[in-house]
Amino acid sequence: MSTIGTNIKSNNATDIKRKPGRSPIVKKIVKSRQLYILMALPFLYLIIFKYVPMYGAQIAFKNFVVTKGIWGSDWVGLKNFVRFVNSYDFWRILKNTLILSFYNLVASFPFPILLALGLNYLRNRFFRKVVQMVTYAPHFISIVVIVGIIKELLDPRIGMVNKIIGFFGFDPINFMGEISMFSSIYVWSDVWQHIGFNCIIFIAALAAIDPALHEAAVVDGASKFRRMWHIDLPGIMPMAIILLILNTGHILDVGFEKVLLLQNPINLKASEIIDTYVYKVGLTAQVANYSYSTAIGLFKSVINLVLLLAVNKIAQKTRQASLW
Repeated sequence: MSTIGTNIKSNNATDIKRKPGRSPIVKKIVKSRQLYILMALPFLYLIIFKYVPMYGAQIAFKNFVVTKGIWGSDWVGLKNFVRFVNSYDFWRILKNTLILSFYNLVASFPFPILLALGLNYLRNRFFRKVVQMVTYAPHFISIVVIVGIIKELLDPRIGMVNKIIGFFGFDPINFMGEISMFSSIYVWSDVWQHIGFNCIIFIAALAAIDPALHEAAVVDGASKFRRMWHIDLPGIMPMAIILLILNTGHILDVGFEKVLLLQNPINLKASEIIDTYVYKVGLTAQVANYSYSTAIGLFKSVINLVLLLAVNKIAQKTRQASLW
């Protein structure tokens, strides 16, 4: 008995001297360390390229001078924002940006849904793969190449489109020189380039719909159109609303590279948008005005944030899917 008592005392003493165990949070992190390692790279990307540059956004409220640096430059408050709002180009640039954005949003949003619905009902697997390949491929083509193709097709002298127009006895059209045609050229070429890639998420949402719903509808004699309307569309509507909210948050973020490459002195009245204006004022002007261009970019970001919050709030009020 004395030996047993001695062992119990020694074990208790050992337990007291033993280092305390890891906390539950540390244990969870160690257990899922592979996931945290995978998450580290995108997290570092966000920190380095998204959050650290916010430090420089303060020059929008300063008269930035390179030799003085960010901290040494003088504060001017909202002077740069007031200058932009009161400038001669403000309303023209804002109008062009909004027209392109809303036109692109309205034109490009329904087509991926329609393509996904069509592919979902195709039974010929070979034809389905061909359609997917043909529609997905343009997304991976460089913007520079896409603009080159557009200009070659629409060239008034050697372009295929004008060749077809001339074949029917009409005069050639200088598409890139027509101000009224710029937005349509930009938007519909964008729809063609991204429709296949954008429909992937809707195809995934359609695959998650319970097949029993379709089986019951077929037994009741519902046509494919009825099944699309009463089963498929309600099934993908939450995803469509989330994407619509996200796209609204980028309403002023028109494709800078494509617009800049499609610009020329003739269509500049319709093609000058906020991003191209910032580029010209901040980088290509004879005297680069970094503070002014930063203020314009910050103004655009604030408007995007307000629209995102407003649309998300509307979705919550109408009991639809929302971001949070």
